[in-house]
Amino acid sequence: MKGLNALDAAAVLMVLAAALGYLNQRLLKLPSSIGLTLMGAVASLIVIGLDRLLPGGRLAETANNFLAGIDFHATLMDGMLSFLLFAGALHVDWGEMRRGRWPILVLSTVGVLLSTAITGAGFALLAQFAGLPVPLIWCFVFGALISPTDPVAVMAVLKRASVPPTLQATVAGESLFNDGVGVVVFAILLSVAAGAEQFEFSTAATHFLREAGGGIALGLIGGWIAYSAMASVDEYTVEVMISLALVMGGYALAQEIHVSGPVAMAVAGLFIGNQGVAHAMSDTTKDYLLKFWSLIDEILNAVLFLLIGLEVIIIAGNPRLIALGILAIPLVILVRCVSVAGPLFAMRPWLSLGRLALPTLVWGGLRGGISIALALSLPESPVRTVILATTYIIVLFAVVVQGGSIGWLIEQVKRSGARSGESV
Repeated sequence: MKGLNALDAAAVLMVLAAALGYLNQRLLKLPSSIGLTLMGAVASLIVIGLDRLLPGGRLAETANNFLAGIDFHATLMDGMLSFLLFAGALHVDWGEMRRGRWPILVLSTVGVLLSTAITGAGFALLAQFAGLPVPLIWCFVFGALISPTDPVAVMAVLKRASVPPTLQATVAGESLFNDGVGVVVFAILLSVAAGAEQFEFSTAATHFLREAGGGIALGLIGGWIAYSAMASVDEYTVEVMISLALVMGGYALAQEIHVSGPVAMAVAGLFIGNQGVAHAMSDTTKDYLLKFWSLIDEILNAVLFLLIGLEVIIIAGNPRLIALGILAIPLVILVRCVSVAGPLFAMRPWLSLGRLALPTLVWGGLRGGISIALALSLPESPVRTVILATTYIIVLFAVVVQGGSIGWLIEQVKRSGARSGESV
């Protein structure tokens, strides 16, 4: 198969996304994220099945070469993520988010660290049980990459789930910030696991504060500059270009100065989506800008979830890997429950998000493309194969099963609360 350049690969993915998206709307009528992930996975299985039925067929090899030629980590972490985070944050209500600021802060920091530690220890035991022992430090690396909820997947769920505004802003805010924290924790643990440096708490804490604090500062500064520029003109084409410059230039600068790009984009999106929309734009500009970013969000979401589905084809058909991935699903959900319930219970005397908070945050805390991108960035080794396969199975379950049932779960909790006379 002739090597594809970036434009060719993008064209193939867009054609597939459009075709499968059309079929989903005509036949399955599932939410876009679930439909495309599921159809991508089924398409991968069909390709593998045809290869086994037709000796000499090279469909799977061709598809595998195509996917191997796409640097998923660079495509998502260095390309799509900046647009997706900004677009997602643009629609989060800052007023409601402020009411849930303490749960957001605690869950996106303490929650991620707690989840990383417990998941790592549990995964070491499961891997041993499955006959695929993984060194403990690499288990903690897995804990770090699987702990953050994916803002893209979570935002897709929130669009369909009917939850109170403060809880919705809390869920969105946590997902926007915990991935930035998770990426930093992952980088620290990976450098230790790879032998690049010895773990020292003071060094790790300094690195963490520089990345996260620097990301917040860059997002605020970049957002303020863009806001000031937008307020001084009244031309929607120019103001949309300013927002694009903020996203692309801001993310590139974050990487250059070694601060968290995801955190910077989340903060910048919140700034423009609230302060900018309210005070720096005419109604015409506001309409164009929000619709532009909604379209960008939908298109990139479609490609991302399709890619997640197609990745089935590069996972080796090893029964022990599949068993380990399936066993890890309840582990990750249980740890998510513990890492969410603990902080929520501790904060209950000062703030209660209601009966819906725990089920929404736990079952709606989906893992997605960020976890897969981090797993794909691991150095080549047998451990990488184990972690990548487990991560893929967890993400597939999260997007299809959790994403497909969260709305039903929320309705059941509401009905239960209504019957008992409790507030949700």
